[in-house]
This record gives sequence, structure tokens and C-alpha cells, in this order.
Amino acid sequence: MKNILFLLLSISTFSQGYTSYFTGNTTNITTNTEFGVCLMGGATENDNAIKWLMQKANGGDIVVLRCTGTSGYNNYMYSGLGLTVNSVETLVITSAAGATNPYVLNKVANAEMIWFAGGDQSNYVNFFKNNALEDLLNAHVNTKNAPIGGTSAGMAILGGKYFSALNGSVTSAQAMANPYVSNVTLGNNDFLNIPFLSNVISDTHFDNPDRKGRFATFLARYKQDFGGTTYGIASNEYTAVCIDNSGKARVFGDYPTYPEYAYFVQPNCENPNGIENCNANQALTWNFNGQALKVYKVPGTQTGTNFFNVTNWESLVGQGGTWENWSVVSGTFGLTGGNAPSCLLQTKSFYEKIISIIPNPIQDEFIVDGINSGTIFVYDALGKLLVKQDLQISKIIKSTHFNSGIYFVKIQNEHEVYSQKIIK
Repeated sequence: MKNILFLLLSISTFSQGYTSYFTGNTTNITTNTEFGVCLMGGATENDNAIKWLMQKANGGDIVVLRCTGTSGYNNYMYSGLGLTVNSVETLVITSAAGATNPYVLNKVANAEMIWFAGGDQSNYVNFFKNNALEDLLNAHVNTKNAPIGGTSAGMAILGGKYFSALNGSVTSAQAMANPYVSNVTLGNNDFLNIPFLSNVISDTHFDNPDRKGRFATFLARYKQDFGGTTYGIASNEYTAVCIDNSGKARVFGDYPTYPEYAYFVQPNCENPNGIENCNANQALTWNFNGQALKVYKVPGTQTGTNFFNVTNWESLVGQGGTWENWSVVSGTFGLTGGNAPSCLLQTKSFYEKIISIIPNPIQDEFIVDGINSGTIFVYDALGKLLVKQDLQISKIIKSTHFNSGIYFVKIQNEHEVYSQKIIK
């Protein structure tokens, strides 16, 4: 009888643009959550990475969002990993109407963890963006400080910069042959707003097929079209990147048994001239003597020991990885062994200083202690500048106009940069 009722529920909700698959306790509970984001490479989930994320939900309710498929995550997350959760509900959403259905919005609003399944990221963009569901997803992270993650297409949409696939997928060869080919459709800070990822684009399935060339093209397009610096996080299929509230991005995988890596990619700061050729209908050249992009390649382990800190990419704080150089010449991708960009190494000295934000979490004002000169910048989770103040004038920062949430502090003088996350 239970199976019949379940089937009827699935049929009746499908006509409204969504189907629900529910496992667990139907009575909602509220738990104390902790921020965390998990970027999964697109094949079978890494159990330890999933458990890392689930623990931050503290036994609450998990909502899986997908646009195709069925209930595959329910038993896996509810009983397959040995962790206690109140419920797991998969919502298969097939339209914008389904995404904004009151039932769906209520479930997302009450979730302690959100997980995006794989599929086609254009569906997520078409169905979830610029509506009430988008607002709830951003509130889940920035107001509730609750965990979120995704695999494959679900990972691809988590960055502030993202490949939307609105005109279908694109291969490395196609993208490098013409960076403005119609398949290269990019979003720019207009969808999900996740701490540490506002200036990051992500990509998956980095081992099968090889996507490095198209990823370099995406980064070139952002630099060419929008200026500033866009960073990249990519992972092999069985690899996961898990970012905690300190910005430490731990890499989970089964190395050395398998070659499972994550890649932290940034334009080479030593290059003063930018991109040699990034124009429509012309092959991309971004070379700089074979060192256009500096890449920290990190093997994923079962315990997530190796990491890269994404609080401040210029600090180059990491463990267990090696450096590579990436480049593109006349539409052909190149890779060599390399070293860290020397122009960024000087920022490490700033981390040796004892700089404190007091208090943190902040209240109506906070004090910068441990430094007497420089300029402080405070940004919200969307990257909007809220405060710019000379510390020689005052080290007391007013924050009465800040809403509850996560903010980012950057302190800079002529030679050095210090970054920290604060919470109100």
C-alpha cells in the first residue's frame, strides 16, 4: 500500500513541475548548521567528502535538487553512510513553475543541507535562476550558514562565475579554436552567491574527457570580457573539494591508488601584458612563455589531508600539491611542470603578523588589531564593497548597517595583502 501511495504522489506532483521522493521522518526539525561547500567531480560520490558535508547539517533535513533522475541519493544519504539525519528528500524539478511551487520552496527553506545532482546545468540555470528558489538557495548559505554542494552539473553552477551550457556543451578543441563560439555561454555573478566562490569558475570530469583547454578558454574570456581576476577550481571525476568556513579547500579522493586530483588555477600575476589573442573566430593564444596560468595540482586522499586555502589565493597557502604551467598557443593546449608565481610569494609575510578582528563574530563595530597602517576593505558575500577605510585614521570599523551573514575583509598596504572572513 505504501508503494501505491508513493506512486500516486509522484504522478500528481509531476503535473506541477516537480516530483518528490521522500525518505525519513516527515516531521521537520531545526538544527544548528555550519557552513561548508562540497564540489564533487562527477562520477561516484566520495563517501568521506559527502560525510564531511552531511556532518555540517547536524542531523537535520537534506534536500537533493535535480532536474532528471529519481531517488538514488535517498537511501545513500539516509542510511548508507552511517550518519543520522532526520530526512532526505529528492525533488526532481522539470520547470520554473516546479522550482517556485510552494511545496518546493517550503522544503528548501527548511533544509539543513542542499545537494545538487548531476545532469545538465542549463536546466538549473533556466529553472532555478532569477526567482524565489534562487533567493532561498542564497539565504541557505549566507543567512542560515548551512552546507551546500553538488556533483558534475551541480558543481558547475556553484561558482559566482559559471559555464551555463545554455547552447549545449563545448569541447576543448572547439573553445580554443574560437573563444567566442556560441557554445561558450558564461554567467557572471548573477546566480548563486557562495562565500569564497564569487570570483571562481569550476569544472568537472577533468580526466575523462580532458577539459583543461576549455577551462583555460573560460578563464581567458572572463579576463577579456570583465577584467579583474577570475580563479578556477576543477576536479577529476572521483575527486571532491570541500571548503570549510576558514577557506581551507580540502581535497578528497583515493590517491595514490588512483590518479585523483583537484586543480586550483589562476592567471600568472607575472604577466603584465595579459592575453595575446582572445578574439571571435580566431584561435586562442594565451601563452606568456608557456606560463599563462599557474596551477596548484592537489592529490585527493581519503582523509582530505591535502588542501589549498581559497580565502586569499595570492597567499599561496597549500599542502601536498605541485605546481603546473598551462598555456594555449594558436588553439593548442600546453602543460609543463612549474613553480609558484614569484610575485605572489611576498604576501606570505603578512600572514606571519598577528592581525586580529575583534570581536568576530562582529557586532555594531569591530577593531583591527596588530597593524597600524594600510587600507581595509570589507565586502559582502556578493563581492559588493561596503567599507573602505584608512587604518591610520581609525582602526574602528562601523558595521551597524551590516545584515547577518558572512563578510570578507582585505587589508592592504603597498607591498602586502591580508584576508579574513568575518561573521555577523
